[in-house]
Amino acid sequence: MKYDLQQMYSRARAMREPWLRRWADAKRYTMPASDDDMATLFDATAADAADNLAACMYSLLTPPESLWINLVPESADSPDASVATAALRAHLNDSNFYTTVHQCYLDLVTLGTACLFMAENPIGAASAFSFTAIPMTDIAILPNAVFHTACVTATDVARRYPEWTPPRDIADQMKQNPEYELRLVQALVDTEFTAWIDAGGDLENNIVARGTFETNPYLIFRWAVASGEQYGIGPVLRALPDIKTANKVVELVLKNATIAVSGIWQADDDGVINLGNINLTPGAIIPKAVGSSGLTPLATGANFDVSQIILKDLRDRIRHTMLADRLGLLSEKEMTATEILARNADMLRILGATYGRLLHEFIRPLCDRGLQILSRRGIIDKISLHSDAELKYIAPIAQMVAENNTII
Repeated sequence: MKYDLQQMYSRARAMREPWLRRWADAKRYTMPASDDDMATLFDATAADAADNLAACMYSLLTPPESLWINLVPESADSPDASVATAALRAHLNDSNFYTTVHQCYLDLVTLGTACLFMAENPIGAASAFSFTAIPMTDIAILPNAVFHTACVTATDVARRYPEWTPPRDIADQMKQNPEYELRLVQALVDTEFTAWIDAGGDLENNIVARGTFETNPYLIFRWAVASGEQYGIGPVLRALPDIKTANKVVELVLKNATIAVSGIWQADDDGVINLGNINLTPGAIIPKAVGSSGLTPLATGANFDVSQIILKDLRDRIRHTMLADRLGLLSEKEMTATEILARNADMLRILGATYGRLLHEFIRPLCDRGLQILSRRGIIDKISLHSDAELKYIAPIAQMVAENNTII
């Protein structure tokens, strides 16, 4: 089937454009990367809640070195599912999956959408899998289409795609500077892969590789999705108005604190006091003319006692939106079994839709691709989740769902 890749790529980027500013704001208040962002971050409530929620999702969905997936054969004629399960677990444990997926959970909580790229390692590596967390700013998506844009050196492009013949202008640049950077676009539409250099002109002249994937290596999963949208909405985006307001309130409180410490002063300009030589520090002696009033503190009407009430309310709402008051310990006292069940039921009511989406968009595609890679390498017999085996998800969150359903 023929696709107009350039048109699809332009449409995907246009649809992503409004989200870039939202993502930048969300990351600024939870994962600041620049010194300027750090200098203007005064309240760390959102950053702390995002870290806690990502850690909870990590332990609830994909706990390391734990049995969180299992395959059950559909019939007596199905391939040995226990061998496939053991191989899949072993290769995930030996890969960088558990160190990389946490980065995706941070993106999921902060941006609402995350992308995990599942590549195949060369023969002889400890694991058949290799994982990379792709920044969402490099990803543009459409239904059944993923566009991954990255700036790479011309040398890397030539090494990655040895059959590529660079155009004359790019070849000349490569001779002068081997580290010359190119904008590489890798597109996957359904199962058809196309990579090209985004250098303007006709796309056909800039294609560096074509191919076909049996399974999608781009595992894109979302927290929650509004109808008609391609990108997800996460807890940080929902709490962003409160996060911005809390940050501003703390900034104003700190500014008011400096006034409370050093004060605001006034002095008569009598030609004797040199205001440039005055140093307002504890123990300082400020000379004044005989008979003059010297420096006089200026009373201000600022009273920020109400700010603490506002700030507490904002922080409580931020923690509530980001599930900190549900996933964390409710109190220091020991909870009864009934209290634990009630707490779990409340958490599942909130996370139920997200759990179902992640199971469909993340866990199942992950297992599908893993089994496909292992079977193609001959490590296991060819086995399909759609016909040969049923995926039994047995992570802690799935066990909580099962227990809750049993009680009901």
